[in-house]
Amino acid sequence: MTNRLTTLIEICHEAGRLAEQYFKDQDTLVVDHKGHQDFVSQADRNVEVLTRQLLAKAFPDDAIVGEEHAPTPGTSGFTWVIDPIDGTTNFVNGIPAWTVVVAGVEGGATQLGVIHDPCNSETFTAVREQGAQLNGAVLELNDQRTLSEGTVGIGYSNRVDDQGIVRLVTAMVGEGAMFYRNASGALSLAYVAAGRLLGYSEEHMNAWDCLAGQLIVAEAGGCVEEQDADAMIKDGGRVIVGTPAVFDRLRDISIKAFGHAD
Repeated sequence: MTNRLTTLIEICHEAGRLAEQYFKDQDTLVVDHKGHQDFVSQADRNVEVLTRQLLAKAFPDDAIVGEEHAPTPGTSGFTWVIDPIDGTTNFVNGIPAWTVVVAGVEGGATQLGVIHDPCNSETFTAVREQGAQLNGAVLELNDQRTLSEGTVGIGYSNRVDDQGIVRLVTAMVGEGAMFYRNASGALSLAYVAAGRLLGYSEEHMNAWDCLAGQLIVAEAGGCVEEQDADAMIKDGGRVIVGTPAVFDRLRDISIKAFGHAD
């Protein structure tokens, strides 16, 4: 997995360079609507194509699943899950809060992940049972603050009823917590792993948005809801992560806000 990670970091950096070229040339960027507040640009499509090509060259037997193109089958039992640009709304509006995200899944579990933020030259990485890093420096959470002493990231999905996030924000305010939304779930998850946010909650995320970030948080010493990665690839699902000090409380608040049972 370490060798896979080294290659994956190089691939994400190359994909990030292509994405940056599009980002810096906003006037010519072609953008389409997939749905309400759901955008896709030529950058998303072309960066995914490049990422797929590089992965296929390096790991020809692996399957590939991406946000913008049809799945590619494999024979190895290993699957790469790609979000070429997480935070497309930010991207198409010139806001430098977007990432290139790739996770590697095997046996129903995420084995490695990379979240690369080209605008800030930050690369968050993790390998299962080998820890998490930011630009090569070890990430290790040891934050004892409560929700009322820090900031929690929240996400909004147009795939679910919008009252869930309304109730979540209301509950966060009632708890005395600051809330933060940057329109890139993957980047927010990375910020939890880096100790910048106490936690993150979103009622529904797709696998390409969250698998890498969930692993990075877990490997940094945070808490993550247990999920089957293959099931997430198929259907997506709820994502709640946090430091050990806030996770249980954040999970309780989130489940109540979203109106879901365990």
